[in-house]
Amino acid sequence: MSKWIPCKRRDFILRVRRLGFDGPYSGSRHQFMVFGSHRLTIPSNDEYSAPQLRMMLREVERIIGRQISVDEWSRLS
Repeated sequence: MSKWIPCKRRDFILRVRRLGFDGPYSGSRHQFMVFGSHRLTIPSNDEYSAPQLRMMLREVERIIGRQISVDEWSRLS
């Protein structure tokens, strides 16, 4: 099994779009992406560390209702 590795912001947005999210849209402080009636805030830093990426993916998992494995995340690129 692979390990979680840091991810560029642009790559994160592209991968989350492939999971069915729309956006990013401009918000008051951060951009956000939309899945149905749910919003996912996108931090503005250029690269997300592995722990930050994992934290954001847990929120994505709650929104879409299923888990995302490291292998699936890698295939989304």
